Amino acid sequence: MTIGGRDFNTGNKCYIVGILNLTPDSFSDGGKWNSLDNAMNHAETMIGEGADIIDIGGESTRPGYTTVSAAEEIDRTTPVIEALRHRFDTPISIDTCKAATARAAIEAGADMVNDIWGLKRDPEMPAVISRAGAACCLMHNRGDMDYRNLMEDLLYDLRGSIAIAEAAGISSDKIILDPGVGFAKTYEMNLEAIKRLDMIVSFGYPVMLGVSRKSVVGEALGAPEEERLEGSLAAAVIGIERGCSFLRVHDVKETRRAVMMAEAILRGSSRG
Repeated sequence: MTIGGRDFNTGNKCYIVGILNLTPDSFSDGGKWNSLDNAMNHAETMIGEGADIIDIGGESTRPGYTTVSAAEEIDRTTPVIEALRHRFDTPISIDTCKAATARAAIEAGADMVNDIWGLKRDPEMPAVISRAGAACCLMHNRGDMDYRNLMEDLLYDLRGSIAIAEAAGISSDKIILDPGVGFAKTYEMNLEAIKRLDMIVSFGYPVMLGVSRKSVVGEALGAPEEERLEGSLAAAVIGIERGCSFLRVHDVKETRRAVMMAEAILRGSSRG
C-alpha cells in the first residue's frame, strides 16, 4: 500500500509507527511533547531511530480520559503536522475519531487517519478520508464488553468498519485494521486478541498492533509504565509472527531492532 507517497511492502515487512502524543494526560508520556520544539525534537529522534510513520494524537484515549473539543485537538496537532511536513518526508498519521480534526490534519499535511472507533463514531469521517484519498487505520472498539465470543464478535465488528469504508468509496488498498488492544477488552481478552491476530490478518488487509506500554503488559509483568519495554517487545514479536504489518510504539529504536531480528529468523531478511 501507499501512504503519503511512500510504498509499504506490507506482505513481507513490518513497519514502525512512532507515537507522538501532544497531550497533557496520555497514560505513558503525557505532557512530555506538548510544545512545538519538544514535539519536533522527539519526532526527529524517532525518525532517526527508524520510525516509518509518525502518529500524532491530540486527545488522550487512556481509560477515564477527558474528551476535548475538535477545536482544541486541532490547535494541538496542526502546527506540529505543518512543521513536520515542512521538514521531513516521513508519512504522518493523525490519531483522531473526529472528522473536523481529520480534515484539518489532512489539510496541514497528514497522510493517514488512525480512528480508534473504526469510522463508527463520527458519521462524517468516512467521507473526509475518501475525498482526501488518505489511508486509514480502522481500530476495533465498542461501548461495552458484552461479547458472546471475543474473536467472532471482534471480526464481525471489524467487518462493519470495512463495510462503512467501502460504502464511502475508500479504496481497499488504503485500509489498515487494528484489533484494539486495551479498548473495551479485559486483560484476558487483550491477550487473546494478540494471540489470535492471524485471524484478522486473514481478512487480507494490513494489520497494525498497538501494545506498547499498555496495561495488558503492566498486568502481565506487574510493572509500571516506565518498566514495560521488554513486555512490549515480546508482544511485538508475537505480532510479527502472527503477520502484522505495522507496530505502533513508543520505543522506536528497541522495537526496530526486535523487528529486524524477528524478520531475520522468519523471513531471512538481509543484515541491517
